[in-house]
This record gives sequence, C-alpha cells and structure tokens, in this order.
Amino acid sequence: MATREIIFMVEEDPEQGYTAKALGFSIFTEANTLTELKEKIKDAIKCHFEQHPHVFTSV
Repeated sequence: MATREIIFMVEEDPEQGYTAKALGFSIFTEANTLTELKEKIKDAIKCHFEQHPHVFTSV
C-alpha cells in the first residue's frame, strides 16, 4: 500500500486557541493549545477513517 500523507493548515484563532484544517479532506478541529491540537487531530483522523483504521499510523 502506498504511503499517504494528510497536511493540516494550522492557524491561531483570533479569539482563542488554534484551528486545524486538512487540505483535501473534510477534517477540521480546534483546541486551546498546540499540544491539545495534535491529540485532537489524531482523533479527527481516526473518526474520519473509522472504516479503515489501518490507513494512518502516525501523526
């Protein structure tokens, strides 16, 4: 299977925290810190690809 990469555009939210949007996928999440955002990105990827849990192995 070919390696697949998802790139996230991370931006600081003017009101509070950070947002992350996957380029080319309907994946979006937000968090108060960058550390929390990384965990939320992992969760969002798992939810988006729950039918194929083996697709992505690292973030």
